[in-house]
Amino acid sequence: MSKFFYGIEDLFVNYLFAPLDFFRFMDSWWGANSINWIFMIIGFVAMVYWMGQLKIFNESGEEDKSISSHSYL
Repeated sequence: MSKFFYGIEDLFVNYLFAPLDFFRFMDSWWGANSINWIFMIIGFVAMVYWMGQLKIFNESGEEDKSISSHSYL
């Protein structure tokens, strides 16, 4: 069973996270954290889009908001 976990370690350390080793040795803080900022911007844009979609469906009045909408309630 230990070989299974060593295989998972090898996959992540040597293959999937290998491109991130480039950012570890940069002298610039902004350069090293650029990938984090990109993910934060993508997440923020996705959240704004999702909130906009929720607002559209909330204003259209399509959803059944009654308390007895489910049989177990």
